[in-house]
Parts: sequence; structure tokens; C-alpha cells
Amino acid sequence: ADTAQTDLLDLIAQLNSDPAVHGILVQMPLPKHLDEQAVIDAIDPDKDVDGLHPVNAGRLASGLPGFVPCTPQGAIALLESAGLTDMTGLKAVVIGRSVLVGKPMAQLLLERNATVTICHSRTRDLASQVKDADIVVAAVGRPELIQGDWIKDGAYVIDVGINRVEGHLVGDVQTEEAEKHAAAITPVPGGCGPMTVQMLLENTLLAARRQEETAR
Repeated sequence: ADTAQTDLLDLIAQLNSDPAVHGILVQMPLPKHLDEQAVIDAIDPDKDVDGLHPVNAGRLASGLPGFVPCTPQGAIALLESAGLTDMTGLKAVVIGRSVLVGKPMAQLLLERNATVTICHSRTRDLASQVKDADIVVAAVGRPELIQGDWIKDGAYVIDVGINRVEGHLVGDVQTEEAEKHAAAITPVPGGCGPMTVQMLLENTLLAARRQEETAR
């Protein structure tokens, strides 16, 4: 909390120029006196293993190779591991519009030919959107906002939410009821979190390989 903006930017510049460092991730949220966007912009895009730099965000939006944010990348891996290898024509509803999860998640689903709707906490009649979805990705940050009986029979549910309620963790989906309908659903905790870490390691390995090739 007592870190100065200039000190943080100087550290990032030092890490950018250090060939022994292959990946940089700045843990968000930052203390309120720090400018998050300026910090993200300062990271070398080739070391941006969190996939948040505008260069990498633009590459994802354009369908070009780059670093993809770890949580949505992990969500895709979870869907595929559950047997959903062909998403062509499926209706996917993403609840949440953050640059870290919601927006890149929608883009990854579009790449796989799903028909994607982005919703959020202010969407009118959210229930009707969810009830028609083959894939539901909940990343809105509101405990159990998505009622279990909204889930369509046979739908695949990715619950990104981590909310502390009365001393225990719950997701954005009312899991107990949703399990009665879903073909597959991620637990909270223990679902998206470990996959996010795995994708961070994969991005870091990819960054190291790319930097090694560039240095040759």
C-alpha cells in the first residue's frame, strides 16, 4: 500500500530488460493510488503472461497469436476435457464483461463457432438468457446470482466466481440445484482456480520459448 507508482514502473522496466525473466504478472487489484492501466501498459507484451496488455488483447480480438488471459483459456480447456470439443452452433452465455475474463472468454468461444451472448449484472431478464444456453460462463462476482433452476438440462457450466459468504466460499452459480441439470459444472473452490494457474505456467513456458528463439 505504500508503493509509489514510479517505483512499480521502475521495477517493471527492470524486469522487462532482464533476460532471466520470461514472464511478468502484476497481481490485481492494485492499491487505489496506483494506476492499473499504466502499469499494464508498461509490461513488455512478450512477457505479458496474464494477457492483459493492449497488444495481446488486440491480437486476441483480431484472431492473431498472442498471450490469452489465463482464466478464460483454462475455462476452454475445462469444456474440452468434459467432452465439449465441438462448440459449433451452441449458444454460449457469458455473464460478466471484464477484460480479464468476460470479454476474452466471449472471443475464445466465438473462435470455436459458438453463438455468444454477453450478459452482466444489469442485463434485463437474465434468467431467460441463461435458460436457453448450452454453455454458461459465470464471471460476474455476485454470490449465487445464477439460480440453479435457470440451468438448461445438459448445459455445461463454468463458474469463475469466488465469493466469501459467512466464512465459506461460493461461486456465482447456485451449485447444488444447478448440478441437477448440468452435464458438467465446475466446483468452487477447486475448479477454475487450479486451471488458471496451469495456464499461467503454460503462458510462461511459451514466453520463454519465444524469447529464446528471438535471441538466437
